[in-house]
Parts: sequence; structure tokens; C-alpha cells
Amino acid sequence: MAELSETQERPTRAYVIHPDLGNARTRRSPELALEEAVALAHALPAIEVTGAEVARLRNPDAGMLFSKGKREEIGEHLKAAAEGEGAELVLIDGPVTPVQQRNLEKEWGVKILDRTGLILEIFADRAQTREGVLQVELAALAYQRTRLVRAWTHLERQRGGLGFVGGPGETQIEADRRAIDEQMVRLRRQLERVVKTRELHRKARAKVPYPIVALVGYTNAGKSTLFNRLTGAEVLAQDQLFATLDPTMRQMVLPGGRRVILSDTVGFISDLPHELVAAFRATLEEVLAADLILHVRDISHPETEEQAGDVGEILESLGVEEDVPLIEVWNKIDALSPETRAALRRTDARTEGVQAISALSGEGIADLLAAVDARLAEALDEPSEEAELRLPAEDGRRRAWLHRQGIVVSEEMTETGVHLLVRWTARQKAEFAAL
Repeated sequence: MAELSETQERPTRAYVIHPDLGNARTRRSPELALEEAVALAHALPAIEVTGAEVARLRNPDAGMLFSKGKREEIGEHLKAAAEGEGAELVLIDGPVTPVQQRNLEKEWGVKILDRTGLILEIFADRAQTREGVLQVELAALAYQRTRLVRAWTHLERQRGGLGFVGGPGETQIEADRRAIDEQMVRLRRQLERVVKTRELHRKARAKVPYPIVALVGYTNAGKSTLFNRLTGAEVLAQDQLFATLDPTMRQMVLPGGRRVILSDTVGFISDLPHELVAAFRATLEEVLAADLILHVRDISHPETEEQAGDVGEILESLGVEEDVPLIEVWNKIDALSPETRAALRRTDARTEGVQAISALSGEGIADLLAAVDARLAEALDEPSEEAELRLPAEDGRRRAWLHRQGIVVSEEMTETGVHLLVRWTARQKAEFAAL
């Protein structure tokens, strides 16, 4: 994936095409899909988008994808895409076979990159940690392996090395594929070592029985902004697709006093390349180990339901069990009208497992934290018992702690102090004793 990642004097001029295969084949609006594809292209600083269009395809051509008329029409657009300079790259927002890629590159005289290739370029540009870099490299090699086609003369059969004349030998394609396979084996071994380190960290956390709360959601849904607000961290949060890739974990204390580990994961997207899902499985295992999942949704997006469906499919493919507690966090209510925002808050009050918030302004955060505390107590099945306590009147600190926990059943002021009836768990009892 070196073409776009290398430093260039000027951005590569690109033309974005979304092939519309008809409503029967997709649940997304072609226009909004094109908008997302352009946003993906803008996520790479090495690309300058000079034009974009939706190409209606009723019967895709097996060898060229587009019909002859559409290819000629797009070719004219490419010539005039940048004030006579033309475009150097065509981004096709969908799958393109190696044969189609070769034929279109030959006809248009430009580089072709499909949706998978573009997302891999973005990941390669954004990965920061050693694990992230290795995962992206592995996914890119798996993708490139499928791109080996008999396109140029260097792919002709090589001479063998045995005997005076030599046998037929292996084709260049076979040699390239073997080299990729060997490199993938090396990367997997390196990743295994990194994964073992992650497993050690996970086992170390298991010794401290803090529940794990995982943030998941469509890319740009506001997960990192929510993560920063809840933990006080400074994770990069921008209005940009895949602004952050590497997972981040922080300890936080819920209003009830429960300590939890909050995990921010990579954002999902429709048609996420399966190579990336496979490569990032070790990172996403944090979701599998979660005691509670917060599914962050951009409720202001016109296709929020479709995005939620895409996230659900990826979680299912990862093997997340249906019985894992999940709270839907309807984020970005600050981007809605006051009437719509009020209606959403009424809906979330009536709907179990839904919390409407604004991670940016903080609206609804207190209710969300209370819901997280309650769901964790339910999920962890912590038994509670009633107990009577007598505190000196001047012991305001421990009395305030009991009220913050929300475990005070009744309270009575007496001549000797404060008489309280509480319902608490063994964990809360131990924490109170340690005060």
C-alpha cells in the first residue's frame, strides 16, 4: 500500500465513483454512500478529490464493471476533472475484481483503487502502535495477494534451475504469491508475540476484578469524544472517519463508586474489509471480554438505523454473544432541533437499554452513567443485603458516600447520631469498611 502513503509534493487528484447496483442489492442511499466515500477519500491528506458521481449499474460487466457508454462518459469526466489537468486516481466505492481493475486502468490510463484498498490506505496512514502497524500490514498483504493477475510481461514463466536447459520453473505470479505468503507468516509470528503481551495485560486486569465496558460503533459516531468526557483522557477526537485506530483503555469510577475499565475500539463501517476484521480480531477481543457494551450511535445521521445494522453484523461476525448486556447510546443529540431532542429524551426514558446523550455538551451523561452502573450490577448478579448503621452526626464523609452509592433505604436523626438502613452488596460493604 505504498502508492498513497509516501510523502508527495502535491496531493493525488482523485475522482470518486459509487456504483449503484439498485435498491434490491443495498439498503443504503446511493447519494449518502457517495458522500461517505468522499469523506473516506478526504481522510487521506495525500488525496485531493476533484469530482464524484453515482454510476447507475443494472448489469455490471464481468470484465470492465461499467458498460461501454458509462466508461466513455467517466473517461470524459476524468479528462476535465481538475481544470484540464485530469485525475490520476479513480476511487471506486465498492468491490473491484483484479481483472476489472487491470482493464479499467488500461482503458482510462489512471490508477484504480476500490473501497477495500482505500480503507487499507487510511489504516496504514493512521496506525500508531506496533500492533496496529502489524495488523494493517497483514491485512494489506492479504488484499494484495488477491490482486496478482497476469497483467504485464514480467509475469511470464521463469526458467527453472535444474539441468542444463532448465524446466519450466514457476510463473512470476507464483513467485510473488510465495513471497507474500512468507511475509504474512513472519507478520503473524510478530503479531502472536504482541498478542501474548496483550493477553498478559488482560490476565493482570483479571486479578483486579474491574468490569470492562467497551465502546463500539460506526466510525465518526463520537466514541472517542465520549471516551474523553468519561475518563478525562485526551484521545484524538475529530469529525473525520477513522480518526483513531488503536484501542485505548482507561480506569474510571462510576457515581456509585464502582471502578470499571473503559475500552475505546476502532470504528466500524459498512463493507469493512474482511481482511481488516481478521487482522484486528486480537484488538477487538476486548469487546468479546466486555461485561457491558455501549453501542454509540450518531442519532443525527440520516442513516443511523443502517449504520446500527452494520455494527450489529460485525459484532455477530466477531462472535459477540447475544446475552452480553448492551446499552444503545444515542449520541449527538446537540445536532438535533430542540423538538426532536426532547422527543428523543422522552423515548429513551420509555425504552429500556437506550440513553440519549451529547458527548460534546455533556447532556444525558449522568443518566448514562447511572444506567451503566445499574446494568453492571444486574449483569454481575451481585447479591445485596440490608444492614443497619449508626454514624456520629459529624461523620459527614461516610454518610455522603452512602448516599452517592444510592443504597440508603431510610435515614433517621437521633440524639446519638444518624441511624441508617442500607441495602448494599459485599463489594460496597468492603469499600465502606475501608473508608
